[in-house]
Amino acid sequence: MKIRIGFGLDIHKLELDTDFWLGGIKIPYIKGAVGHSDADVLIHAICDALLGAANLGDIGSHFPDDSLEYIDIDSKILLKKVVGILNKNNYTINNIDSTIVLQKPKISPYISKMKAVLAETMSVSQSVISIKATTTETLGYEGREEGISAYAVVLIQKM
Repeated sequence: MKIRIGFGLDIHKLELDTDFWLGGIKIPYIKGAVGHSDADVLIHAICDALLGAANLGDIGSHFPDDSLEYIDIDSKILLKKVVGILNKNNYTINNIDSTIVLQKPKISPYISKMKAVLAETMSVSQSVISIKATTTETLGYEGREEGISAYAVVLIQKM
């Protein structure tokens, strides 16, 4: 049995009148994240952490942002593909711990739904997924509501 740890970070700019996708769900808000895909920072951070733990590159090496194939793609599709890559390499997910950093909107009402969607997407129990949110007390780009970031740490195991 081989246990490995991975870390992921993703950051996106926030803009008015843009859909706000986070943790695989659309959250009603006046701003949303901008990116090549649906700009779901939580899923992107989890993908990077999983790939890094398995020493299989990063999200950009598997799904390049200059590829037309991934324009506006649902990040849950990318996450499902990453889990497939892990499975092909005989890895299972032990746990995921993540933190979302933004000033607004408040994320706590959506965490249980995000966990359910992510668990289904990855075919894991919700009990292995931790999602937390914090503000920066109005400091920095997150505090000014210019951007959002997410961090993820994962533990995977080679079977």
